[in-house]
Amino acid sequence: MTDGTIAKTRLGAEGPEVGVQGLGCMGMSFAYGPSDARESRATLERALELGVTLYDTAQAYGAGENERFLSPFVTAHREDLVIATKFGLAVDPDDPTKRIIRNDEPHIREAVESSLRHLGVEVIDLYYMHRRDVDVPIEETVGVMADLVREGKVKHLGLSEVTAAELRAAHAVHPVAALQSEWSLFSRDIEANVVPAARDLGVTLVAYSPLGRGFLTGSFARAEDLTPDDFRRQQPRFTGDNAEANAALLAPIRQVAEAHGATPGQIALAWVHQQSATHGLPVVPIPGTRRPTRVEENAAATRIVLREDDMALLEPIAARVAGDRYPDMRFASAGRE
Repeated sequence: MTDGTIAKTRLGAEGPEVGVQGLGCMGMSFAYGPSDARESRATLERALELGVTLYDTAQAYGAGENERFLSPFVTAHREDLVIATKFGLAVDPDDPTKRIIRNDEPHIREAVESSLRHLGVEVIDLYYMHRRDVDVPIEETVGVMADLVREGKVKHLGLSEVTAAELRAAHAVHPVAALQSEWSLFSRDIEANVVPAARDLGVTLVAYSPLGRGFLTGSFARAEDLTPDDFRRQQPRFTGDNAEANAALLAPIRQVAEAHGATPGQIALAWVHQQSATHGLPVVPIPGTRRPTRVEENAAATRIVLREDDMALLEPIAARVAGDRYPDMRFASAGRE
């Protein structure tokens, strides 16, 4: 890493080599309020220069809008990056506040063709099941995904927000390269069962929202600080008494940051990176940002090593967090981690 780029790891036993930190691209065109397209494009380029090679999007992010936004960058650097996208989650056209989850074969086949077209690629490097439709056996869903690999439309398979049992069942049908789940100082449920299963199976854990959707950086303190169209205004952790209680939990993060000459966000990311050694499996956080300076800051966090006393200060935070991750936890995997 003498050239300033981040270290590398592998997705699964047979997956591609990627930088140990990826980039969540959703906010560049969806969910987090207004964005500057030029600055977002500059962020993509700067991330690649720093060794960030895993770029994460989904069909659900603006009904393909985010995929289309990424297309010029992906095609310009096709051999240098790994593009990950997802199927299985959509917004109800009759009610934008509701989500539709589908894992059936007709939907998967329609979705993959849509993503290939939006991204402007011939094959998707990593294709995730975005959310689990419990009415469709996971073996059936992964069987269809495996067919996409055999047909040359997808290279590697991923799952998002599944239980340990579901991960094992899926992996028995076809190797799973990556499991994407929320993992941060505020969200640690997966450590009980999912992380050990991923370790046993040789599956890389891709941690989304490692910065607590920005809350752990101190960039906002409550939902009212956000623009009216920011979806975080709907999340229980950032509203009312929950927001006040959770803001108080940032004190030890700031304390550790000061000791390391770092930002709170860097400490939050360093903690996620350190879970790789703690739990014995590859961990690739995918913090989202739309600014080149922020992606530089995030990449620098890969070089921070937290001490035992730092980890002890940070350990109690998750157990004290107030509020659920989503307003409707059926949308996530509550009780299914």
